[in-house]
Amino acid sequence: MDADDFSSVLSEVRRFVRERVVPLEAEIDEKDEMPAEIREAAKKMGLFGFALPEEYGGLGLSMYEEAQLMFELGYTTPSLRSMFGTNNGIAGHVLMVGGTEEQKTEWLPRIASGEVLASFALTEPEAGSDPSTLTTRAHLDGDDWVINGAKRYITNAPLADVFMVFARTDPDAPRTRGISTFLVPAGTPGLTVAPRDHKMGQFGAWTADVHFDDVRVPASALVGGEDGLNRGFATAMGCIAHGRLHISSLCVGMAERLVDESVEYARTRRQSGKLIGSFQLVQGLIADSMTDYYAGRATVLEAARAFDAGTDSKIGPSCTKYFASEMVWRVADRAVQIHGGAGYMRGVAVERFYRDARLFRIYEGTSQIQQVIIAKALLGEAARG
Repeated sequence: MDADDFSSVLSEVRRFVRERVVPLEAEIDEKDEMPAEIREAAKKMGLFGFALPEEYGGLGLSMYEEAQLMFELGYTTPSLRSMFGTNNGIAGHVLMVGGTEEQKTEWLPRIASGEVLASFALTEPEAGSDPSTLTTRAHLDGDDWVINGAKRYITNAPLADVFMVFARTDPDAPRTRGISTFLVPAGTPGLTVAPRDHKMGQFGAWTADVHFDDVRVPASALVGGEDGLNRGFATAMGCIAHGRLHISSLCVGMAERLVDESVEYARTRRQSGKLIGSFQLVQGLIADSMTDYYAGRATVLEAARAFDAGTDSKIGPSCTKYFASEMVWRVADRAVQIHGGAGYMRGVAVERFYRDARLFRIYEGTSQIQQVIIAKALLGEAARG
C-alpha cells in the first residue's frame, strides 16, 4: 500500500479504537458481546479483509504493515480483533495458501467484506498444539465427501457462515500427511455448533465446539481441488505461521495499553502522602514493562520483515510468538501489581487485560510448543537423540 494511504489507515483505526471501542470495553466484557454498530463500522473500514489480496476485495497489507495495524487494534479488548481476525488470518489464509482460483473467487471477496464470517476448524479434544494427531475423518461416497468428528474451542463458531474443516482423508498415511481441508457452510446437515464456551477472559469473542455427523459436501468443497488432497497439514502450518506473527503483534498493542494504564495510575495514585510514581520499586516495575514492550515491538517488526522477504517463515514466527505472549503476560502482571488492590477489582482495565492476556500463551501453539519448534529447527537430527 502507498505509504500515505497506509498512514491514513493507521490514523483512522487508531481513532476508531480509542474513541469508539475503548469506552465500550467494560460493557463488552460484562455482556460478552460485541455491539452491532462496532461490527458494522469494522466492515466499512475494511477490517475484515486487511490481510487479503486487493484483487479479492481486501487491503492487501504486507505482514510488516499488518503488524503495525495490529499494534493499534491490540490497544483495546482482544475481542475486537477476534471478530475479524480469522477472516484475515488462519481461515482466510486457508484459501490464499491452498485454494483453487474458483474457490478464491467465490469466497474471498465475501470474506474480505465481512459478508461471510469464516471459522478455522482444526483443534480437537486430543489434538491442540499438535494438530497432526487429529481424528476427524472424511471419506468419499460417490462424488461427495462425508465428514465425521468433532472440533473444540473454535473461534467465531456460533456466528460463522463457513468452516475451514481439517479432516484425515488417508488414515494409513504418516501423521503429518493424509489430512485435507474442506469448505463446509454453516447449516449443512449434520453440522452442529454447541453452546458458546464460558471462558476466563476475552469476553465478546465467542468460541464453541463443532460436531460433524455424516456431514456431506461435494467434491468442490475440497480446498485446492484434487491437488489439495492430503495437503491439509501443510496448508494449516502455512496459515499458522502467519497467525503467530498476527497474535504477536496483538500482544505488543496490549502491552502498550498496559504500560499506559500503569503510568497513568502511578502518576495520580497517592500512598503515604506521596504519588506512588515517586517510589523507586514502582518505577522499576514500569521500567521493566516499557523495556519488555519496546523489545516486543522490535522483535515483531524484524520477524515481519523476514516473513515478507520469504527468508524466515518458521523460526521467526515461533520466536516472536513465544516472546511476545510471555512478554505481555509479564506486563499485565506488573500492571496489576502497580494498581495494588484496585488491580484485582472487576471494572478496572488492568484486571480485565490480565484475564485476556493469559490466553496468548496457549493459542496459535503454546509457549512449550514454540520452544520445541525453535529447538528442533536449530538442532536438526540432534534433537531426535
